[in-house]
Amino acid sequence: MATSDGSTIIGESILISGSLNGDEDLTVRGRVEGTLTLTKTLLVEPTGIVKAEVQVKNCVIAGVVVGNVTATESVEITNQGRMVGDITAPRVIIVDGASFRGRIDMGEVDVEGERAGRAARVAPAPARPALRSPPRPAAPAQPKAETRKVEEAPVPAKPPAPPAPVAMGAVKRKVIVKRK
Repeated sequence: MATSDGSTIIGESILISGSLNGDEDLTVRGRVEGTLTLTKTLLVEPTGIVKAEVQVKNCVIAGVVVGNVTATESVEITNQGRMVGDITAPRVIIVDGASFRGRIDMGEVDVEGERAGRAARVAPAPARPALRSPPRPAAPAQPKAETRKVEEAPVPAKPPAPPAPVAMGAVKRKVIVKRK
């Protein structure tokens, strides 16, 4: 069934088996098996089941997808969505409550940044003193102007700032358990 906005809907009682290609949005409420290639968006509704190798621009999964999905823009699995297969897309969204089993490839990684990050994780952190804020420098002296006595309202004390987080691996503890 085609809608007025140029998208196609596969109804709940429909089973399509084979190769499906298109240049418009596709909404699956029924079942599709085989291969699915679109230049636009695939929407798998909660009643929809897709068992196929999928190549699309965008994919939104609220139903079930079994197979690998390759998207040029994004893949989103909603809280009702379930997927088994690998995802290849530059942007992947998996909402809390969704079910996913597979691998995700989001493209190339900055190797130089990766090495620097790995070196920072591997190198032991130097021992740190207690975490405290450094004292603030005093304000530069101003030339004295005419002084007037002004009553000031008491300023409430600020709560102390929370301590800065400690980097993972910076603190090592040894636990000894004594048994009687």
